[in-house]
Amino acid sequence: MAILSDDDKAAIRGRLQGMKKPVRLIFFTQQLAECQYCIPTEELVTELAELSDKLSLEKYNLVLDKEMSDMYAIDKIPAIIVAGLNEKDEVVDYGIRFFGIPSGYEFASLLEDILMISTGESGLSDSTKKALEKIDTPIDIKVFVTPTCPYCPQAVLMAHKLAFQSEHIVGHMIEASEFPHLSNKYGVMAVPKVVINDSNSFEGALPEEAFIMPVLQTAGVKV
Repeated sequence: MAILSDDDKAAIRGRLQGMKKPVRLIFFTQQLAECQYCIPTEELVTELAELSDKLSLEKYNLVLDKEMSDMYAIDKIPAIIVAGLNEKDEVVDYGIRFFGIPSGYEFASLLEDILMISTGESGLSDSTKKALEKIDTPIDIKVFVTPTCPYCPQAVLMAHKLAFQSEHIVGHMIEASEFPHLSNKYGVMAVPKVVINDSNSFEGALPEEAFIMPVLQTAGVKV
């Protein structure tokens, strides 16, 4: 049974008509009983990739394709990387990750990421772009979400926009209920919860100006 309805597919096709450059979805899975969402996530990205000739899909096994898992630092599944492609058809990794199925409100985040990479524009303000240029140390942003949280996509997209704009930033969407050990580790009591370099955190979908402040502080950038 298809994940996306015919009406969904028609709407998504229309949305993806705004794509300019090709985008590659890189999916990691493993056929394990405890990976409850691996199969539906694979079905979802497979159906999605068929809706635009500018969208392609690679699939890997977390364990059997260890070289690829290590290269992209994938340590949990299901995982989706949204990447670009250069003129030589080589993958350009912007550090944009989804851990867990991007269902419910988070499916919109996935579509927005695809369009951002395809058009090449993050939509961030000029002042934010200028501030990000000062970051020269690795920044890891984890955004814990649930599919029914209407505010979570805003936080996920902000993390992914920062990752797209800065080579030093990676942005991870983590579906809280699929990875309870991580939710417990980081004390996730409400979503969205944003964790920066495991040392700084906040809750809520903050506007761009407020979201970037703890990122810059964690990076040691004076503001």
